[in-house]
Amino acid sequence: MTTPSHNLVPLPGTERKAPPNATDTGRTTPQQVISVSVIVRRKNPLDLTALGGRTLSREEFSERYGADSADCDQLRTFASDYGFSVDEGACSLARRTMAMLGTAQALEVAFGVELHNYELEGQKFHSFAGGISIPAEHAEVVVTVTGLDARPIAKPHYRVKEKKTPHRLKEKIRSSEQADISYNPPQVAALYDFPTSVDGSGQTIGIIELGGGYNPSDLQTYFSGLGLTPPNVVSVSVDGAANAPSTPDSADGEVALDIEMAGSIAPGAKIAVYFAPNTSQGFLDAITTAVHDTTNAPTVISISWGGPESGWTSSQLTSIDDACQSAVAMGITMTVASGDNGSSDGASGNNVDFPASSPHVLGCGGTTLEASGTTITSEVVWNDGAEGGASGGGVSNVFALPTWQQNANVPAPTTSTGGRGVPDVAGDASPTTGYNILVDGTSEVVGGTSAVAPLWAALITLINQQAGKPVGFVNPTLYASPSAFHDITSGNNGSFSAGPGWDACTGLGSPIGVDIAAALEASGSGGGTSSSSGSGTSSGSGSGTSSSSGSGTSSSSGSSSSSGGRKHHPKKPKSPPEQEGY
Repeated sequence: MTTPSHNLVPLPGTERKAPPNATDTGRTTPQQVISVSVIVRRKNPLDLTALGGRTLSREEFSERYGADSADCDQLRTFASDYGFSVDEGACSLARRTMAMLGTAQALEVAFGVELHNYELEGQKFHSFAGGISIPAEHAEVVVTVTGLDARPIAKPHYRVKEKKTPHRLKEKIRSSEQADISYNPPQVAALYDFPTSVDGSGQTIGIIELGGGYNPSDLQTYFSGLGLTPPNVVSVSVDGAANAPSTPDSADGEVALDIEMAGSIAPGAKIAVYFAPNTSQGFLDAITTAVHDTTNAPTVISISWGGPESGWTSSQLTSIDDACQSAVAMGITMTVASGDNGSSDGASGNNVDFPASSPHVLGCGGTTLEASGTTITSEVVWNDGAEGGASGGGVSNVFALPTWQQNANVPAPTTSTGGRGVPDVAGDASPTTGYNILVDGTSEVVGGTSAVAPLWAALITLINQQAGKPVGFVNPTLYASPSAFHDITSGNNGSFSAGPGWDACTGLGSPIGVDIAAALEASGSGGGTSSSSGSGTSSGSGSGTSSSSGSGTSSSSGSSSSSGGRKHHPKKPKSPPEQEGY
């Protein structure tokens, strides 16, 4: 090991406060070994507009926009100088990631941080306050560094329907509340008129999970109960995380919902589930592993995890958004839940959820859906109150208004840099009109915008099969096709109310699947023109080892029927009361 330079310069956008509400339990043990991902600059700048709608193969993209091997060699020297080891198996030119292992003491010297241990809600992790620095001679090639802060970064956006006590049931019968409804996912797909001549065969849906797991026996039971052959489900390990099912009240509910929703609507598709730690490093690594996965090669990626935009550092936001830009360039559609806590997203004031606020993904909000037979009788903004949840939505304070939203009458942001409206689209999300799933042997009815991301992922997968090619970045075409949606005009999510056209509760509305398909096939859709005026620059990391885990699952019953055909969709003049605290 040579004597390293100690001329450190700040890495822009990495400043952060100590984890809020966490207990500082002291300095991290100097000899504790920690994994970090050093994200390297692109070989060439990525300009989506210049691609003109053309999409690249994963191999072509890596060659043109991956990391330069010379930059990575330079960082191997950096690692040696500071006594780090390089995990070559987790390094990737495509993901522009150098994975390194070092002691806490060595990392503190190399990156100018002071690591502390924290406890929060039973979880223990290391983190720091302040910013990250890098030796000046390497600053030009490094975009950001992840892994020094292991605080939990995101939450799953699903809600389990309240189990009524006999007393509560009597109250409900006496009140004017609607009777609770539950659906099997294919029934909702039929109500939304999804294409029926395709089943997703030949396609792969990627699902990002930051915790939890699934039982193959559950999947076998669930899909068999729906009369479906279980889809091929494989798990992919990222940063050491794995499929680890435990109990129904854990993140297993999220995992089951995602797989069972997508798999029952597009049962012919392969489903690749990317399990990663719930950290900013794990989240970024999971996304980039899925985006650059040449083995499973998903053309649609569903994400049902996120957190208030205000809770992320600038470098975390731009790194994940940059990974989403890579997906756009390769014709990969990303569907992302918009959050379950209304216009506040569970923080103070108005907030949008990230990564749904990235202008390079399809943000998915929630509705409450009622039907009679094969006809939708009412669909309003999902808002079950402060305890029951509501559709996340609002205006980004980070990402600028994209060109394809310029005629959507998005409210003004509260900062000069923001403007991107959230969500883009919607679907049934209320637990009171939720989905039947099976998790760890237990039947549950669940909702949340977590259900809407895989719902839309399944729709796009069916369309990809029908079109014979990936439709890619769909947002510009969808905004130009308002008649392909059930426009939701009643309800609110706290600070914002639904109305004709796009709104910050349900976006453009819920899908008329066959019309969405027609619009996307007619446009040819595509990738390179993300059209955004948002930010985003760094991309990411992730190792990823794939392990087959097979097929799938769960049983259920529903209360609405499942045939196709265009449905009458009357607007029911019912609006939930304004909710305080969102």
